[in-house]
Amino acid sequence: MLADPRLIVPLDVPTVEEARAMVAAIGDGASFYKVGLELFATGDGMVLARELKAQGKQVFLDWKLHDIGTTVQRAASVLADVGCDFLTVHAEPQVLAAAVRGKGRSNLKILGVTVLTSLNDADLIEMGFTETARALVERRIHHAIAAGADGVIASPHEAALARQIGGKDFLVVTPGVRPEWSAKNDQARAATPADALRAGASHIVCGRPITAANDPREAAQRVAAEMLGI
Repeated sequence: MLADPRLIVPLDVPTVEEARAMVAAIGDGASFYKVGLELFATGDGMVLARELKAQGKQVFLDWKLHDIGTTVQRAASVLADVGCDFLTVHAEPQVLAAAVRGKGRSNLKILGVTVLTSLNDADLIEMGFTETARALVERRIHHAIAAGADGVIASPHEAALARQIGGKDFLVVTPGVRPEWSAKNDQARAATPADALRAGASHIVCGRPITAANDPREAAQRVAAEMLGI
């Protein structure tokens, strides 16, 4: 079975060497990888990103940029020149607009982070928000569209909302995807790959069910099989 380009596998490991080993273990089971903050903190995250691009892989930089506009714009410009595919920023108007300016005419896609999938309504109340997770996601989807961003990160349970508001070409990337045969771990608002895609996700992020499996390649293919035909 060919890798499904809608499946993104996160390389949430502490070293580039472990990330390389994971990519090798998955082999042709996946073609799109997420490089997150853990590898970014090693200082070798961009080295890995360039290696993956040289291998013909797609790269999602999940760095959730959140800073003053000038800083975000410059960072997005640098990352656009590398040739990476997706970049996350927090879905606040100034941050989104700065990232969109920074990417310029490149193919880098800017995705706004709406509400982390580890958070529920009670968590948001504790943080001082008066909105439910769904209401906050909806507001931030509108912020992303107004800024000219390419899509959002939203839980599978808000994927339909993002698709409805954003339209058919809007990117809706859903973390917190867990096949029926796996544990939810720390994802409070998880769903299966099929559920997420039917709801409107354009891409899914599926981590530990694949990366913690005895056979990561087989696990990736098993997830791709659930996505087939949807």
